[in-house]
Amino acid sequence: MPMTILLAEDEGAIAETVLYALRAEGYAAEHVLLGGEVLPRLRRGGIDLVILDVGLPDTSGFDVCRALRIESEVPVLFLTARDAELDRVLGLELGGDDYMAKPFSPRELVARVRARLRRQVVHDDTAGWRRLGRFELDATGHRLRFDGVLLDLTRYEFGLLEALLARPGAVLDRARLMDRVWGDALESGERTVDTHVKTVRAKLRAIAPDADPIRTVRGLGYAVHVEG
Repeated sequence: MPMTILLAEDEGAIAETVLYALRAEGYAAEHVLLGGEVLPRLRRGGIDLVILDVGLPDTSGFDVCRALRIESEVPVLFLTARDAELDRVLGLELGGDDYMAKPFSPRELVARVRARLRRQVVHDDTAGWRRLGRFELDATGHRLRFDGVLLDLTRYEFGLLEALLARPGAVLDRARLMDRVWGDALESGERTVDTHVKTVRAKLRAIAPDADPIRTVRGLGYAVHVEG
């Protein structure tokens, strides 16, 4: 599956040139005109890098990046009509990964995208991330991402998801989940599992409102689906 680049650019000629260059190199490329469209698209998942025009009609690309960084670690490359050092520094301090001033060479842009994505893959492998459909798991670092967004999980919420992701599609009963996640926490009962499933579902839906990867199997337990 090709990596997907999201371009936020309101100048039609520039957008067409960039999209053509990216697709010619084998990337999937999507285009939005407004900064306000970036985060909703990012939350649906599947975006590997964002190209942000600084001068968008509804908001600054810098403001978009600031909001984006609260939720996601996806690489960001800025496009701008200005090449002032202050702008470059500001963009990088806000969490941008690269910066190109207009006019620019589409070939150079694609080269920078390729280099940034290559570094991202190396970083993720080094950090121990493992992709499971819409989930990414770093078991060593006790971190989970859903649709590219880092989940803010308690110890037991992480343990619950980790246990379900260890056997995608398999139904795990409450007793097995209690034993694996809560261990010798004697004060906890099996209803604790239901409570934590509810809170985890709420956190997943906050990222993707249509998402419900945890399936309840009445009388048996829970299973997680990682595809779709």
